[in-house]
This record gives sequence, C-alpha cells and structure tokens, in this order.
Amino acid sequence: MGLSNSQYESIMRSYQQRQLLEKRKLDERTAEVYAALPAVQELNAEIGRASVRSARMLLGGDPDAVQKLRETIADLREQREVLLRSKGYPDDYLEMHYECPLCRDTGYVDNRKCRCFRAKETEILYRQSNIREVLKAENFDTFRTDWFDDEKKDPRTGKTVREYMEMVKDMCQRYVREFPEQKGSLLFTGKTGLGKTFLSNCIARELIEQCFSVVYLSAAEMFDIFSKERFSREEDEDHTRSEYLTECDLLIIDDLGTELVNTFTVSQLFYLVNDRLIAKKGTIISTNLPTNQMRDEFTDRVMSRIISGYQIIPLYGEDIRVRRKLLGIGG
Repeated sequence: MGLSNSQYESIMRSYQQRQLLEKRKLDERTAEVYAALPAVQELNAEIGRASVRSARMLLGGDPDAVQKLRETIADLREQREVLLRSKGYPDDYLEMHYECPLCRDTGYVDNRKCRCFRAKETEILYRQSNIREVLKAENFDTFRTDWFDDEKKDPRTGKTVREYMEMVKDMCQRYVREFPEQKGSLLFTGKTGLGKTFLSNCIARELIEQCFSVVYLSAAEMFDIFSKERFSREEDEDHTRSEYLTECDLLIIDDLGTELVNTFTVSQLFYLVNDRLIAKKGTIISTNLPTNQMRDEFTDRVMSRIISGYQIIPLYGEDIRVRRKLLGIGG
C-alpha cells in the first residue's frame, strides 16, 4: 500500500508547485538579464531557432548537418556565458535551478521513483506511524542481546534467555525480509519488560525505511477509535483512521488485554484480525496474557483466527529494564 492516493497526490503537487515557483524565478532572472544585456536576448532567440533547425534536420535524416548545428548551438551558448560573466552573472543564471537535479523536480527517473520522492514518502510514513521519535532509539541497530541472562537455561526452550532472544531477533529480521511477499502476522506474548514492544518497533522501522505504511497503536487507543466511529454521529478524522487501520501494510497493536474487554471490543478485534488476514495485510499484536487466558478474554472464535494465521512468539526471562539497571548496562 505505502502511500494513500491523497498522500501520493500531495507529494506530486509539491513537485508541481516547486516547478512553477522556479519557472517564475527564471522568468524574473531572464527579464533582469535582458534589460542589462540585450544581446543575450538575441543569442537566446538564435539558440532557439538553431534548435528547431537541428530537430528538423534530424527528422530529415541529415546527421552531418545536425552535428554542425549542434556545434553552432554550443558556440552560441558559450558566447552567452561570456556575456553573463562580463556582468558578474553565473553561467547557469538563465537555467532552471532544480531542488533535485536527478529528476529535475518531477519525482521520477526512468519511470521509477527518484530518491527524493522516496525521502518524502518515508517522511510521511514515519509521521503517521505514531512512533517516529521512539524508532530513533528502538531498532535493530540498538537491540543488544547482552541485556539478557546467559547463565540459566530455561526448561521451556532448552536455551538461555540470551540464546533464545538471539533466535527471536533472527526470526524478526527474517519476517522483515519476507514481508514484501508474505505480509505475515506475529503475536508476541510474555510478561512486561521482556522486549515485545521493542521488537515490534525494530520491525516497524525497517519496514518504514522500505516505504511500507506502518501504524502503531495501543489496544486501548485502537478500540477508542472504533468506538468513536461506531457511536459518534459527527464526521471526524476517526472515521478515516479506522479505515486506515484495515488498509495499512502493517498494523501494530500493543498491550492487547489491558483495555476493557467487552462484547464490542471482542467483535471489533475479530473483524480487524479476520479482515487483515483475508486482505493479506501484516499485523503484530503484543500482549502480557498467555494464549489460554487470551482465549478466555477474547473467545475461541478470535483466538482460532490468531492461532491459525499468526506466528506466535512467546518471550521469557526477567524484566530487561530492571536487569539493565541492576547490572549497569547502558541503553
């Protein structure tokens, strides 16, 4: 999905506005030069006439004449530059000045999005993700396995927590690599402070950098959006936001189970999980609840869809925030 149609059109309008602004500035510079150096106007007119002759001869199949005309045009341009320099003007004073010379402020190079377009696209996707600042600190570059214990083996995994988290990190990075094709879904379970949100943020940053649309919300925020849409009679941005929750490439729902669970939230969760699985849209859910308690809270119907469609990744160990403080490990 990446950008919505309106977001794409907004970027393209910014390019069009940039071109119009620069064209006005070029017209002003041209008028200024013509007033100071009338000979430049005649040189420009002759360059234009020579360019037309060159095009006609090329179409007529006369490559020799075309080469001569090209030399003539080059000579005329050199004369113009000499005149401009005589009055202290730079050589490119009568040229369009592009913000991006690669695409000439069109957004595209060889029918592919220019890197400047990608930068604008990424900026929008970070802004709407809801976790822009967090992702500067929480990403795979800052994820450290020395936060985790490497002495005791957990009987559930047969590994130390550090060994297990190295494996989980690899799983998350593989999820990112496979996302363009598979758009899979993950369920992180485990107590508070084991890294569920951090890992979700690591994935979010990687996918935003690839220009996928990512939205992060706590479960309480998400259900509040659905509630306002359902029960409010006024048109507001929540109607648009709820649509985006079903359409974005990756939706991250944090702390599921901390909100008030009732018939409405259960039905909305099923609707969202089911619709995104059918549409092959990625979802990451993190919860402090074990799967058996999730079944009690959210019904067999919801959990059946999650268990059948999600990769479940349980996290174990101690609260890493407490452990880092006790061991004096930096962030």
